[in-house]
Amino acid sequence: MKSPFTAEEHNRIDAAIAAIERETSADLCLVVTRASDRYAPYPFAWAAIAALALGAVASLVRPGIASRTMIVIQLWFLIVLTLLLDWLPIRLSIVPTRVKQARAQQLAHREFNAHAMANPKQPHRILLFVSLGERYVEIVADHETHALASAGAWNKIVDEFLTSVKAGRVADGVLDAVAACGSILKTHHPAQDAS
Repeated sequence: MKSPFTAEEHNRIDAAIAAIERETSADLCLVVTRASDRYAPYPFAWAAIAALALGAVASLVRPGIASRTMIVIQLWFLIVLTLLLDWLPIRLSIVPTRVKQARAQQLAHREFNAHAMANPKQPHRILLFVSLGERYVEIVADHETHALASAGAWNKIVDEFLTSVKAGRVADGVLDAVAACGSILKTHHPAQDAS
């Protein structure tokens, strides 16, 4: 799977996160994924419905068509359409938006929990989660950090990130969001030697 960032963009993002972690007593994690789920049942389900509809229409238009012939036509139609619908851009377009949003949110919270379990001694953390296929962005923070940020701070970061993405500047959007999250961490969780 090809990365959405160039090597230079990766280096800039990694350096920005490392700087924030040096200047604060908190963890800042970034997860960028192409899609939050495989959505495997959707291509087959849509293809099966279409194959059944094809059989019904064919039976109405040409009632004399042999049953075996119709089954073979439907089977080939099912196979070809399933393969076509399995292409990621098409697959994502046939999945209901609420399902995509729910899966992205679930993955964001699983990632946050995985990072928390990997470093249980660190009570303060922020996860910036971006799922490109679902066009979903979420900032997940520990309860204390979330409560310390000003009202609407998280939504403002997400809105500004989405504006950058719509302008075609994904890496710049990530860097700006990382800097904004870092600013919150520097304010509320400065590095121990800086306090």
